[in-house]
Amino acid sequence: MRILDQKKIAYQSYCYADTQAVSGREVAQVLNQNPAQVFKTLVTISGTGEHFVFVIPVGKELDLKKAAKAVKQKSIQMLKSRELLPLTGYVHGGCSPIGMKKFFRTIIDSSAKDQKSVIFSAGKIGYQVELTLADLQKVITFSLEDIII
Repeated sequence: MRILDQKKIAYQSYCYADTQAVSGREVAQVLNQNPAQVFKTLVTISGTGEHFVFVIPVGKELDLKKAAKAVKQKSIQMLKSRELLPLTGYVHGGCSPIGMKKFFRTIIDSSAKDQKSVIFSAGKIGYQVELTLADLQKVITFSLEDIII
């Protein structure tokens, strides 16, 4: 949210820290939001050691074959949880596509273009941020691809 504030980008913030919500679907339910509009941020590593970020709806699964094809890699796999914090600066469950220690190529599932805005982690467990794809594009570079099962 600090980065969005610095760039004077309008957003809506949500806090669910005082709830028992853990999964993305539970977060969507607690926030009374459509799960198709709430996205999770996944960090992967390719066979060549490159890291990629995929942002997908909370109710869906990343298709590793489609994801690898989207980034022109032979294969990718999910990053191990213990490697997330040192690499990105974020913990599992609080990973945001904005503000990682280093920018990684980011792919957002193409279903996001069907939403007026998207909601994703604000970088800390218990906090979400909502903004339009156009505003998100002012902060990070990303492409839209079909990457879900």
